[in-house]
Amino acid sequence: QVQLVESGGGLVQAGGSLRLSCAASARTLSNYFMGWFRQPPGKEREFVASIWWSGGNTNYADSVKGRFTISRDNTKNTVYLQTDMPKPEDTAVYYCAARPAEISEYAYWGQGTQVTVSS
Repeated sequence: QVQLVESGGGLVQAGGSLRLSCAASARTLSNYFMGWFRQPPGKEREFVASIWWSGGNTNYADSVKGRFTISRDNTKNTVYLQTDMPKPEDTAVYYCAARPAEISEYAYWGQGTQVTVSS
């Protein structure tokens, strides 16, 4: 069982920066992929980025590549999403998620945190 709690959302100006955090409660995350997803207003939830906890391998949606960075802190069991140069279209509720490596769908989700980018 994994519990996830996001923080760090808020209002940011386009071109600024914001860091989202996701604190994970689990015995171990060594066999997990951690992901960030988002749901813009009136749209479906979409993938943003993911990281393999053990190896640090990362993957990004094309829309955020080069602007957002996912990372993790093993000592704090926390995964981060650094959002640089945000755009108004990045406005969404951002969710943290986790899945064991042996399954393909994310099984654990946080409650979400709102990010609003003003132009």
